[in-house]
Amino acid sequence: MRAEIITIGDELLIGQVVDTNSAWMAQRLNENGIELYQITSVHDDRAHITAALDEAFGRADIVLTTGGLGPTKDDITKQVLCEYFGTHLVEDTRVREHIHELYKERPDVLNRLTATQWLVPECAEILENRVGSAPLMVFYKGDKILVSMPGVPYEMKIAMDEQILPYIETKVESRKSKAIIHRTLQVTGIPESSLAIILEDYENSKPDYLHLAYLPKDGIIRLRLSSYGEASEAEMSDWFGRLRDLVKEYLIAETDEPLEVIAGRLLQERGATIATAESCTGGKLAALLNRHAGSSAFYWGSVVSYDNSVKQHLLSVPEEMIKTHGVVSEEVVRAMAESVRKLIGTDYAIATSGIAGPTGGTPEKPVGTVWIAWATPEGTTAECFHLGKLREQITERACMKALIGLIRLLRE
Repeated sequence: MRAEIITIGDELLIGQVVDTNSAWMAQRLNENGIELYQITSVHDDRAHITAALDEAFGRADIVLTTGGLGPTKDDITKQVLCEYFGTHLVEDTRVREHIHELYKERPDVLNRLTATQWLVPECAEILENRVGSAPLMVFYKGDKILVSMPGVPYEMKIAMDEQILPYIETKVESRKSKAIIHRTLQVTGIPESSLAIILEDYENSKPDYLHLAYLPKDGIIRLRLSSYGEASEAEMSDWFGRLRDLVKEYLIAETDEPLEVIAGRLLQERGATIATAESCTGGKLAALLNRHAGSSAFYWGSVVSYDNSVKQHLLSVPEEMIKTHGVVSEEVVRAMAESVRKLIGTDYAIATSGIAGPTGGTPEKPVGTVWIAWATPEGTTAECFHLGKLREQITERACMKALIGLIRLLRE
């Protein structure tokens, strides 16, 4: 069974808002045995929306639309869907009651524009939007389904998990695809082209219905092996095991989880804690380590010591050390890691110091030079990296290198 996503809104097409919804929806659809065939973004324009609907229905069994359901004049999705399905708006008592309950402590929101939210297309089946005022609308075109939902990410996610995916499950179970299987390895320390040479015989010998994709980013290459209904779990496991054996020298993870999640789980398994002292990464590493629920169990805090005075006064890095070796040096980054570990009282600590550019580089230490140190109960190690020329690229790669080093230390 195929699905398509249509995201509606001028803000997506001028770069004002990044479409994170589609990636999340794609993952959830695949997990539920539904292949996503295409994602389309369109303007808040009747003709553009209508054309996109026609094209999507020509290819897919399920069409999911997001956006354009607000009460303001620029949100036209509901009106366009009425025209498309040859119906008109009627008042829905349940939606009205829900909106009144939703805003009972904010009576200022219950105005004449909000009242338009409980007007729904007569032919649509209405599903509850527990956390918002825009109803979830289901339309049928023959045996095909269109679901319209809000574009606000948290509303969309709750709607998908609580209403839309269960609804689809009951309506189209007999037409769902066979199991869609994805397995992912994460490797590091090898160029993509060199990796492809290692895997050349593997790729030539595997069945055509198994698809291998290379997904490089920030020094990590994700190898995704996929089957869209043709392979059994046993066959997939066999070929995935062969792939793992071929790249075991470079393997960092056997799942598609973020590295900070893997590092956090390893810390929790050991009952260990960690702190960070950051210079060039400016708090990005701290943000990664505490971005997921449960991080308080292992992540205790950070010192963002961007200026040298902070390194000296808070992290006790000697001024003479900075003058002698430079702030981007093994000596300084080791001192930072050891100091923050002692200061915050954790088992582990990571420190970063580098030249993120675009200025500040020298022939000896060009832009992209980054030192990273890992302080552990057994001692401190440090390593120098050269991570490119672009500022954002350098800081992102530095965070990945820091996490890779931590994962390896925790596994030893």
